[in-house]
Amino acid sequence: SPFQGFEFEAYMAMKAKNINKMLDVAIPLRHPLKINEAMRYSLLAGGKRVRPILCIASCELVGGDESLAMPIACAIEMIRTASLIHDDLPCMDNDDLRRGKPTNHKVFGESTAVLAGDALLSLAFEYIAFFSELSSAIGSKGLGAGQIMDIESEGKTVSLKELEYIHVHKTAKLLEACVVCGVIIGGGNDNDIEKSSMELGKTAGKDLVSNKATYPKVMGIDEAKNFAYHLMNQAAQQLACFDTAKAAPLYHLAYYIANRQN
Repeated sequence: SPFQGFEFEAYMAMKAKNINKMLDVAIPLRHPLKINEAMRYSLLAGGKRVRPILCIASCELVGGDESLAMPIACAIEMIRTASLIHDDLPCMDNDDLRRGKPTNHKVFGESTAVLAGDALLSLAFEYIAFFSELSSAIGSKGLGAGQIMDIESEGKTVSLKELEYIHVHKTAKLLEACVVCGVIIGGGNDNDIEKSSMELGKTAGKDLVSNKATYPKVMGIDEAKNFAYHLMNQAAQQLACFDTAKAAPLYHLAYYIANRQN
């Protein structure tokens, strides 16, 4: 692979550190204290920061600078965190733990958790009000649609087409928006946008096809693994027309997302 030798872990750690620094500044501990504490609790809880790094890497792919993409990268992480706070609520997935820590509503109460998620979403759009790609990725045509279909499919046998719909809308739409927004703010043209997002975002959105319980159930384990391998090859081919050094982070990000264990 032309992308061998790239120090992916060091790259991820450096970008995550820069993102965390900006997120910390974004929500100071001010009055009313409780909602700001709740927002910070989930937003600064750690994680790889894959989505904002996708945005920054896409910006850099077309010659842009990290500082250009940082506001929208932070907004993406705020949106992601808001969706997780709401996902964990008793009325949704009813989860008590997130990344080994009590979920937001377990620490601050259900009403505060709802408000903290809403506030993070609102704050995100203070950063990126002009990016329609991001707003459409999280609304009733994107994440919202995928989440409701996911809830309604619980305990039912789903077809491959239905499964694709859930994963594309609940996961891939936001990942694709990360890439598209990064390319736009980095000054990329329409061809750059199409090439970088067409396969990369959607491939990453499969989110470990081989280990998702529903995919082996619908496709069989071997076929699911082959499907994931095929998608990764498609993603690599889409990056072949870009500068190898600039494309390396995106290649490794796609591979990381497709193979991670959680």
